[in-house]
Amino acid sequence: MPAAAQEKPRAEVMHWWTSGGESAAIKTFADAYNKAGGVWVDTATAVGENSRAATINRMIGGKPPTAAQFNTGKQFDDLVTQGLIRPIDDLAEKGGWKQVMPASLVAAASRDGEMYALPINIHGQNWIFYSKAALKKAGLSELPKTWEEMVPAMQKMKDAGLTPLALGGQPWQERSLFNAILLQQGGKNLYMEVYQDKNEEAVRSEGFRKAVETYGKLRQMVDPGSPGRSWNDTTALLIKDEAGLQEMGDWVKGEFINAGKKPGVDYGCTIGLDDSMLMVGGDVFVFPKIDDPQQKKAQDLLAETMISKDAQVAFNLAKGSMPIRKDVDTSAFDECAQKGLKLLQSEDSQAPVFEILVSASLAGAVDDVITQFWNNPSASPDDMIEGFVNAFELEG
Repeated sequence: MPAAAQEKPRAEVMHWWTSGGESAAIKTFADAYNKAGGVWVDTATAVGENSRAATINRMIGGKPPTAAQFNTGKQFDDLVTQGLIRPIDDLAEKGGWKQVMPASLVAAASRDGEMYALPINIHGQNWIFYSKAALKKAGLSELPKTWEEMVPAMQKMKDAGLTPLALGGQPWQERSLFNAILLQQGGKNLYMEVYQDKNEEAVRSEGFRKAVETYGKLRQMVDPGSPGRSWNDTTALLIKDEAGLQEMGDWVKGEFINAGKKPGVDYGCTIGLDDSMLMVGGDVFVFPKIDDPQQKKAQDLLAETMISKDAQVAFNLAKGSMPIRKDVDTSAFDECAQKGLKLLQSEDSQAPVFEILVSASLAGAVDDVITQFWNNPSASPDDMIEGFVNAFELEG
């Protein structure tokens, strides 16, 4: 390696962005880092769980990367507790980052008031994306505004030879769909009572039961290829106008962008079904504690590059997400993003994603309960309700 290349800050970045749209997005960060004088080394592992496991193993084994991706929330708590992650408050203070980020996401990236992760985007996770051609084929002029009306509308899609609901049968995707239904049908208060308060009465309420019953009705609306399918392969069903709609985070837009599809022309988007409440989450990067001064230099440059205004706009335009900075020009963002940006102006129209509210162990237990209900047609709402209660009791 030439001496000049050796002198440049070399950053190995671990992440799980491997789909077409995601790869295009992470490349904007890589290009920005290289332009800033660094050398980006890409270590991508498909599927978030696999990437996080690889990161944790590397860190515990004493061979950490320069930086690694996690979701906004509690996924990296154990690493902080073990003293394996570098706090970045010094960089945040120097750059004034906390002042330009939503306070709720700064809090989600902090432990005991000190930042341990760098939020790099805002994702809405309760989006409904739909194929305009598929709706037309089913004789629907628009999507219903409620889940009660959605079930018969999906039946019309099914009768028209379409797959009404494009769903990848993986636990996190099945949970995402349920939580979107719970938030809209039950409202923010019930959603927070369930996931923030772990309230047994809330889980046994009529509102929660109604969401479970609605969720159960959707089992008949997916195609036989659903089990085990990735979210992006599922999005392809919408891109090819073979399916009606998909509930998913706004990273789906990266796939539409990559396929040359335009919002309002080829596909439509709603937040929930009525554009009233945004489930807010996103991605962060953590920086392992490293003694090597060159690696610290690489971490500093990487964090400063990712959070810079230009990189924020370029990355989030490609990713389908919204910038974490409130002080950037968002005029180039599409009509879907503008809906999300409008809801971000008020805390009352936002709810935190599941990952921010529950521990990693409880998240796994809840995923198990939801996927067992979804994949067992004979399972009753009572089975899922009792499963939630048991999961919360075990969490203590």
